[in-house]
Amino acid sequence: MSTTLTWYGHAALGLETGGYKILIDPFLNGNPSATVSADKVAADFILVTHGHGDHLGDTVAIAKRTGATVISNAEIAGWLGKQGVKAHGQHLGGGHTHPFGYLKLTFAIHGSGLPDGSYGGNPAGFLLTTNDGQKIYIAGDTGLFGDMKLIGEEGVDLAVIPIGDNYTMGPDDALRAVKLLTPKHVIPIHFGTWDLIAQDPNAWAARVQKETGAQVHVLKPGESFQL
Repeated sequence: MSTTLTWYGHAALGLETGGYKILIDPFLNGNPSATVSADKVAADFILVTHGHGDHLGDTVAIAKRTGATVISNAEIAGWLGKQGVKAHGQHLGGGHTHPFGYLKLTFAIHGSGLPDGSYGGNPAGFLLTTNDGQKIYIAGDTGLFGDMKLIGEEGVDLAVIPIGDNYTMGPDDALRAVKLLTPKHVIPIHFGTWDLIAQDPNAWAARVQKETGAQVHVLKPGESFQL
């Protein structure tokens, strides 16, 4: 059974695996490159890497409409519970078997304040082992860190990493991240939404494929990759 990942622009992703529809960081309203609307997108689960508005996005509205369970760190899960949303809290290094696979929260170097000023706990990435055994690493908003090598030792089939710079890794550090992670496939995200994070993903892809064994898939918003 295949797994399909769709990029909706910025850091918003859709993941379909094992018959489940999963949204990741569903910032859709206000996202100039979004290709779906928050009032129509389907979701069984929603994963939130951290509390910033361009990642938490439309989580509350989508979860209330669809009944989706939101998975995030314990602080964000608690905050969402107060908004009337069904949430499952985890924490860095902790994993849990969900219906769609085993999901572990990974370290990320970033912030996580919630839009209303509440404490959003630690930012995170996600390492998902699907029920078919595929390993997908969603880095979230992060800078480069050496323990990406440890994540890579898990055997990553697909890594989704930011390349925009300013708020996250830029192209140079993202290339170094790929060398640490040694994934089979890479998809760059979190670039081009605004001028401040404009990048040339095709030039970056050429560098990655020249210097590593990874295959880079540069998606346009709305396009999908099947693993």
